[in-house]
Amino acid sequence: MENNEPTVKKPSQRRENRIATIQFLYQWELNKPEELNDAVATFLENRDHNRDYYAFAEELIHGVIQKIEALDQEIVELAENWDFKRIAKVDLSILRLAIYELLHRSDIPPIVTINEAIDLGKDFSNPDSKRFINGLLDRIKNKIDRPLRKAAD
Repeated sequence: MENNEPTVKKPSQRRENRIATIQFLYQWELNKPEELNDAVATFLENRDHNRDYYAFAEELIHGVIQKIEALDQEIVELAENWDFKRIAKVDLSILRLAIYELLHRSDIPPIVTINEAIDLGKDFSNPDSKRFINGLLDRIKNKIDRPLRKAAD
């Protein structure tokens, strides 16, 4: 007997970690907690997997928030003709994560970061966001002095 139901591909652990990261960053943007470590711990403990599963997300969250001013300045410079305050908060979260990965995580191939950001925009934002995200990240990838398709050694 044939099973005609479509198979749904489960997201990879890294993808689930990136999703958790943008969700936390979105939440953080709307309501900044007094104690970041406690907020991250609570957020990650209330997810589908144990906290160890989200170690990558925790690294990304802390990295983005530590570099938030520089990341936002990059976005302001890249988003010509866009008022920073009018960027959708979910797009802002995706861009902050992607730019952090591109500039500060040489262990992640830039093309992977860009593709993930576009896919996250498709999944969590409006249909036009993928063009906006792709446009900004395409401009920043020209600043990167490393191969686009592989992680740095």
